[in-house]
Amino acid sequence: MRPDVASADPARLQSFLAFDFGLRRIGVASGTRLLGSAEPRGTIQGGDFDAIAALIKTWQPDALVIGVPRHPDGAPHEMTAKARNFGRRLSGRYHLPVFEVDERYTSVEAEAEGAHDVDAAAAALILEQFFREHP
Repeated sequence: MRPDVASADPARLQSFLAFDFGLRRIGVASGTRLLGSAEPRGTIQGGDFDAIAALIKTWQPDALVIGVPRHPDGAPHEMTAKARNFGRRLSGRYHLPVFEVDERYTSVEAEAEGAHDVDAAAAALILEQFFREHP
């Protein structure tokens, strides 16, 4: 990520789009710091940057949040690198700060809560975790 984007203070930013990255599907959620909660906004096809551009135009976020998967012990794996690369691509294309959140078990939690769109619900959980970590 560019240094100016990487050094952005998350506590000063107010509106966010979050992504539960996947190669086939990407869950999307939006939220604001004022409410401290997130709403699932659907799922887009993996790699569909036109759909992401449309979401950014619609929601006009101050920053983006991506879930970065890891093994249960915290060790990175193949998808960790792919999610981080996705974050770098978002930063480069849209010139917004991109923050990473450890997303272990968000899909499992979304399924346990009975979500109809697990990917979008996982993105909302990722964003809510971000709000807890950056009050």
